[in-house]
Amino acid sequence: MPRIVSSDMTQLHANCVAFDGQGVLLRGPSGSGKSDLSLRLVSRGAQLVSDDRTDIFIQDGKLQATAPETLIGMIEVRGIGIVAGLAQCSQAEIRVIVDLVEPGAHDIIARMPEPATETLHGVNVPLWKFFAFENSAPDKIETVLALATGKMRIVS
Repeated sequence: MPRIVSSDMTQLHANCVAFDGQGVLLRGPSGSGKSDLSLRLVSRGAQLVSDDRTDIFIQDGKLQATAPETLIGMIEVRGIGIVAGLAQCSQAEIRVIVDLVEPGAHDIIARMPEPATETLHGVNVPLWKFFAFENSAPDKIETVLALATGKMRIVS
């Protein structure tokens, strides 16, 4: 797929991984676990779209993510360095945003939160908050992606 260059492109401090082209945008400050969680998701079948910086833009009415040209296919693995060669995806539709919060900030994450969204480039995207280093974090990511794509639903 040819690389998209758009004047309406925005760069975020975030990672993106994709399952079958369906992207999960992982946001959080340095050290919050974006790359660690991305690495664990790739080991479960996801593909790396971007690490640390993600370019977002609209294509055919859908919010898309890609890596900046200089970072394509690379991820920083804390304690090892910058590596290349993980399963990767050049572009993905952003279906979910996950804000990673600091461990110990339990009051930030509701036990049963009200549905939340964030609007990026005019597109409403489901928004969730998780701790990246929880053992269940990859399972939760796959669950919210399944909710966003209609494969699962929340029972009220």
